Amino acid sequence: MRNTSRHRPIRRSRLRLWAGKWWYTGRRYWHWLSDRSVTARRKEQTRLPYSHIRHETPYVRQLRQVERWIHTNKIINLRLAAERLDGLLLQPGETFSYWRTIGKPTRRKGYVEGMILFYGGYKTGIGGGLCQLSNLIYWMTLHTPLTVTERHRHSYDVFPDAGRTQPFGSGATCAYNYLDLQIRNDSPHVYQLCLTAAEHTLKGEWRSAQPPSYRYEIYEREHRILSQPWGGYMRCNVIARRIWNSDNELIGDEYVTRNEALMMYSPMLGENDVRRQAE
Repeated sequence: MRNTSRHRPIRRSRLRLWAGKWWYTGRRYWHWLSDRSVTARRKEQTRLPYSHIRHETPYVRQLRQVERWIHTNKIINLRLAAERLDGLLLQPGETFSYWRTIGKPTRRKGYVEGMILFYGGYKTGIGGGLCQLSNLIYWMTLHTPLTVTERHRHSYDVFPDAGRTQPFGSGATCAYNYLDLQIRNDSPHVYQLCLTAAEHTLKGEWRSAQPPSYRYEIYEREHRILSQPWGGYMRCNVIARRIWNSDNELIGDEYVTRNEALMMYSPMLGENDVRRQAE
């Protein structure tokens, strides 16, 4: 039986949080200095001819007690970060690093206060809201032959969703610089990351010089809500994907990742209750 007592929230002191952040940040900087992998850096605004996956997500979701200005500021941050990544070429053997490419979000670069998920709730911080971009890139990457070498799940299920269209836990959280999203190109073909911060949605695409050879379906299995001994609830599932070849033959059904997140709302909410809580 899985030991779930370790998922009980532990409140850390401000000093512990500060020290932990600098420890992990420093360790990441050291890793960057000693890393011998080839990092993708070249950008090309001319689009490669073939689209492998296209997806978009709305900027504004119905979230309980989230003020409008937080959504507005998130859009500013997303547009700045998307501009840094748009057109990036991922050559065979290269690795894409979310934070090495975007850099540290600062006021001097134009980033503003946005939402940052924190211990089952949220606070505001410079560059907040960039998880929407890492979520989008991760979701699209699962529909390609590219290899995700680093991805971090969300530890908390903070907001009840109205009309969720993707499986629970199919995103990738980020925090500069120690929670990164990294993707390696193990294929023989060049891929290009294309991003557009449109008026109402964030749009993304992986393109290549070669047409797609495979089709992917991302799905969840083993979805459960588990009552914890200390009174809370944990939501769990497994993300998997089916793969078809160009002849529409199923050639693979593979495990992708497992998610475990503490729920910060009642698991008994019905769809109508979810919409009311989100308002």
